Amino acid sequence: MGHQDIERQGIEGGLGASRGVQHVPDQEEVLDQCREAALRLLDAADRPSGALRERLLAKGFATDTVEDVIERLIRVGLINDEAYAHRAVQYCIARMLGARATAAELRRKGVESRMAREAVNQAESAGLFEEAAWELGRRIAARTKGLDLAVRRRRFWGAGGRKGHNPAVLRTIEESLFLNQEED
Repeated sequence: MGHQDIERQGIEGGLGASRGVQHVPDQEEVLDQCREAALRLLDAADRPSGALRERLLAKGFATDTVEDVIERLIRVGLINDEAYAHRAVQYCIARMLGARATAAELRRKGVESRMAREAVNQAESAGLFEEAAWELGRRIAARTKGLDLAVRRRRFWGAGGRKGHNPAVLRTIEESLFLNQEED
């Protein structure tokens, strides 16, 4: 096929015919595009509605379109913010985070503040953050065994503070694991 044949095929095939004419998608096409983008985002990672909303808006979809898509995904059960918040709390506890750091993590992930507060309060009333603090204390105590007591305490308090634990709980753990224990 020669150069002229390729040019003719391009023109006859419509390559040059649509110049200046742009296809404007109708509302249904835009909804489908937004829905597809949302499903791709959910396929990549579980997300709360707030985070999904931010990502879809950043992709240039209109607020009304994004809200319609998110409402539909909630109705069909593909988005469940409450379940997401509870899974995220469990994940944070497994990382030995405290209530303060867990609440910050939930906010960062786009969980609505009321729902984040409820999930954190429920875990706190169940004693899960305190148990995470004790686990952190046991690990720091084991890892620092044989070091000077001041170094051990400093490392424990540093880790406990970074992980957002309650200072009163940390004080109790410090007394039990570091101050009341005889060095071997």
